[in-house]
Amino acid sequence: MKRLMLATVSLAAIATPALAQEDEIVIQAQRENASAVTGEGDLGALGDKKTEDVPFVVRSYNEAIILNQQPLTLGALLENDPTIRTSYGFGNASEQFVIRGFQLFGDDVGLNGLYGIAPRQLIAPELFQSVQVLNGASAFLNGAAPGGSGIGGSVNLQLKRADRDLTRATASYIGDQHFGGSFDVARRFGDGSFGVRVNGAFRSGDVAIEGEFRRTAVLGAAFDWRGERVRASLDLGYQRVEVDGLRPKVTIGTTVIPRVPEADANYAQPWTYTDMRDVFGVARIEYDVGDNALLYATAGARDGMEEGIYSGLTVLDATTGAANGNALYVPRTDNNEAIEAGLRVKLGQAVTHEVNFGGNIAWLTNRNAFDFLYGPGFAGFDTNLYDTPVAAIPSSTLVGGNLDEPFPISKTRLWSVFASDTIGLFDNRLLVTGGLRLQSIRVQTFNAYNGGLLDSVYEENAVTPVVGVVVKPVAGVSLFANRIEGLQQGPTAPIDPILVNPGEVFAPTKSVQYEVGGKIAIGGFDASLALFQIDLPSAYAVPTGSGGQQVYGLFGKQRNRGIELSFAGEVAPGLRLIGGGTVVDAKLRETLGGANEGNRAQGVPEYTANLNAEWDLGFVPGLTLTGRVVHTGPQAVNVANTLELDDWTRVDLGARYVFAAGDKPLTLRVGVDNVANARYWASAYDAFNQALLQGAPRTVRASLSVDF
Repeated sequence: MKRLMLATVSLAAIATPALAQEDEIVIQAQRENASAVTGEGDLGALGDKKTEDVPFVVRSYNEAIILNQQPLTLGALLENDPTIRTSYGFGNASEQFVIRGFQLFGDDVGLNGLYGIAPRQLIAPELFQSVQVLNGASAFLNGAAPGGSGIGGSVNLQLKRADRDLTRATASYIGDQHFGGSFDVARRFGDGSFGVRVNGAFRSGDVAIEGEFRRTAVLGAAFDWRGERVRASLDLGYQRVEVDGLRPKVTIGTTVIPRVPEADANYAQPWTYTDMRDVFGVARIEYDVGDNALLYATAGARDGMEEGIYSGLTVLDATTGAANGNALYVPRTDNNEAIEAGLRVKLGQAVTHEVNFGGNIAWLTNRNAFDFLYGPGFAGFDTNLYDTPVAAIPSSTLVGGNLDEPFPISKTRLWSVFASDTIGLFDNRLLVTGGLRLQSIRVQTFNAYNGGLLDSVYEENAVTPVVGVVVKPVAGVSLFANRIEGLQQGPTAPIDPILVNPGEVFAPTKSVQYEVGGKIAIGGFDASLALFQIDLPSAYAVPTGSGGQQVYGLFGKQRNRGIELSFAGEVAPGLRLIGGGTVVDAKLRETLGGANEGNRAQGVPEYTANLNAEWDLGFVPGLTLTGRVVHTGPQAVNVANTLELDDWTRVDLGARYVFAAGDKPLTLRVGVDNVANARYWASAYDAFNQALLQGAPRTVRASLSVDF
């Protein structure tokens, strides 16, 4: 009996450390897998800043959210943001984001602080360490966005860096038959001064929308060196995205909004497709001139290719769904380069100064052509929203440019120089920022119908100032106010045969933003509240009075006033929340002839609200329950405000479980988006048509990650 007791004690002594080590592995991995939003980001001319120190609202979504949710696109990731909603362009997979009631093109998303370098149209999120969102105008901070958007806010992507050793492999599934995998390897060498991170992903198959096929391949490599005074990095990336049978937006040609089709219905033609390839890179060097002075320079380039047959439909009978279809073939290539350099100096003690000087320049060349596939007389083809037949591809109707070797349609050069000073008083409890940026925009356009001869040139200069104040009355609380201007390249008239001026590029326009608000940071919880007003000249098409044609131009302005609340962090042990909401009053002012004066702007929700929750179940080690609620208020479908979308709500549920296999953590994730399989019109935002985007159907997601 005594020998048995000794044996039992000996076995327990051996087993207990093993169990403790396993629990430690699980707990550590569960913490690292926690989705997080931090109040910090790259503020362009001002550098990397915490939100409490700047008179703007900025937040960053970390790479754990991307890993946990496995979003197919940047737009799917930004569904977590309570102030952003996503729409598409004409007939193609071109994501556009609505922030504070104004659009941000996918082309105008920043990459490591540079414009024109990120992949366009659709961006796969796997290559990025963080996705940073800045609400509000940012012409001083980043310069004018080359695509002419971003007045209500901007998004900047930060590529992954080797901050720690990592070896991870992930397998994923997204309903209906979409499978994929990814890898992520990071190492620091020697004394830790040199780091390498290589990661990639491949996904392919049908998604939850019937007959919609997507294939994505991405590969990224990051190299960085951290010396005593010098830091250098080089990032290289490749992305290829293919979408076949994309469910398009629905143009409304009636006085009634058609009922929403089945949640997974697809009214696309099977011969529609988008094929996009981007190769891009960014190099950066920083040099500490002294303890209080930093010199930096960043350069980037992108080579892009796109080809596709895009199709849309216009509903003619809201009851039966009878519609007219059309198509457009577009081959396109892009060659972009961008450079930024500057000096940042910190001075003083009792009264501090952070002075910034710098400038940037970007060159963008767009080569494309187009072929309207409408058939004889632009008649299009018969189709139906609810019972979609397979139609033959219409014959070529009108060709612009060289379809085999597209010549330049536009060449854009943007350069700017900036200077700012942030003065700190009372131990930096009062921060006053003032700055100016001189911006130049030069655009050459070439006529697609006469062999690409130079059609027009404009070059405009503008100064965009900023004034901001931050007051910190007590630790963890900051109050702020700003006046900042936005600058955008003038709008371009859409390529559409109904317009008398398709492709016309207008002079740059300015917007003015006023904003006040407050922020709190308590432990691991951050929150911000902001009130804002933004005025922007508005562009849309109006009838010419003859032949049913229209002219696209700048007519009046759009004034958006609103209030935003956002919060993120751990509110109780193991319980993390990400959420908030916004209310926007978007009105048309000084309209042409007073038409639609005071009406609501098209496609801007009256309010939006989100709540994400993650709960680590302490009584089941390694198990985390997740949930998300997305709510969007009513939207005007047209500027006359005779049509309106109802509000809608979507609920997503999921869980993840961390367990140990030997001394390696494995993470299993499962989730269901749109649990109720609700069908709804998600967005009415469109720059030209009365067009609706349908919300995604119920989608099952699963992934398994192992860290070696």
